[in-house]
Amino acid sequence: MKASKKGSPAIVPFEASHASAVLDVIGDVFREYAMTFEPSGFDADLTDIRRYYLERGGRFWVLVDEGRVVGTVAVVPTGRVGCEVKRLYLLPEYRGRGLGRALLEQTLDWATASGYGHIVAWSDARLGTAHAVYERLGFTRFGARTVEDADRSREYGFRKELAAP
Repeated sequence: MKASKKGSPAIVPFEASHASAVLDVIGDVFREYAMTFEPSGFDADLTDIRRYYLERGGRFWVLVDEGRVVGTVAVVPTGRVGCEVKRLYLLPEYRGRGLGRALLEQTLDWATASGYGHIVAWSDARLGTAHAVYERLGFTRFGARTVEDADRSREYGFRKELAAP
């Protein structure tokens, strides 16, 4: 999916020019699921992607379709052997086409190539389609937590052991 033919979506590394579109995509998904989006508060990581993701040794990718950002995914190290998927979002009209899976596979490929032993994802309880994608890709649900965001959101944890590169 990294390289794409003309007219099909492509996964590309985040650039500063994507910043406002990332906020738009994630804000749209939050509204769709009646979640509170707070870029100046709880979701402030999205206002400085370079600092929160790239400078911490992680990665942030966007899914672009004909110049328009339509999806996002990130991954950050959580220690020497583990990393975490963050910010996996896709606009509704792009779901059901394997694009969410492709975004998640991007993080798995990077984590494996980087030598991580496992990868974790926390996902809001309302995002059942995402949970199915995690499970299809070999993640196992391992727990739940309540997040200290405006909605006191309930999240489920998913974990996958990674093979050595």
